[in-house]
Amino acid sequence: MSANEIPSREVARRVFADEFNDAAFTFKESDDDRAPVYLLLPTGEKANRVFFVGTLTEKDDVGEDNEYWRGRIVDPTGTFFVYAGQYQPEAASTLRELEAPAYVAVVGKPRTYETDDGSVNVSVRPESIQVVDAATRDRWVVETAERTLDRIGAFEQEGNEYARMAREEYDLPIDRYKQSAVSALESLDESDSDELGLDGGVSDDEGESGDEDVIDDEGDGAADLQPEQ
Repeated sequence: MSANEIPSREVARRVFADEFNDAAFTFKESDDDRAPVYLLLPTGEKANRVFFVGTLTEKDDVGEDNEYWRGRIVDPTGTFFVYAGQYQPEAASTLRELEAPAYVAVVGKPRTYETDDGSVNVSVRPESIQVVDAATRDRWVVETAERTLDRIGAFEQEGNEYARMAREEYDLPIDRYKQSAVSALESLDESDSDELGLDGGVSDDEGESGDEDVIDDEGDGAADLQPEQ
């Protein structure tokens, strides 16, 4: 890479909480110390960054000497945990100011931690946290279900290197993620689209993500998730 060449950012993968929490294997694709670390999703995709939308149900300052915020964010399939401290000042400030419950869109990097009993916990170090509305959350559910089903459809294709890795690393039935995607879609029909009683979401001024180059599998950013007018 030349001195004038700007490295591109890794895409942020849409993934449901149940699949994300099942992912425990991380890897690099080169020996370079600065090479990105990827989380291997059980449906056969690598993820250096993730993009999810859910309901912030709890937040706590779990730091000792400095603020270190933990947020619990729920989607139709399970729970994401995000942690933000002094090295994620914008995300930490957002968590500090937010009142639960609230719909939020999060872009961040997966982090794994091995516990004393040998199990692996997965969390997210957020790059950005944006308040959104129910329509935005619903659209994310639909699009994430589509991406999940696309990955499952390509799982057995010849030459799918990440699917091969997933078969080697995880002893998990792939159909479980198809079932959870379908259940997530069904949950949109079974409940009021705005069960928090929130209205309006973000204004035009607040609608920009503040991170316009955040992209996911197809180049969409968090700002693109705003409800259509």
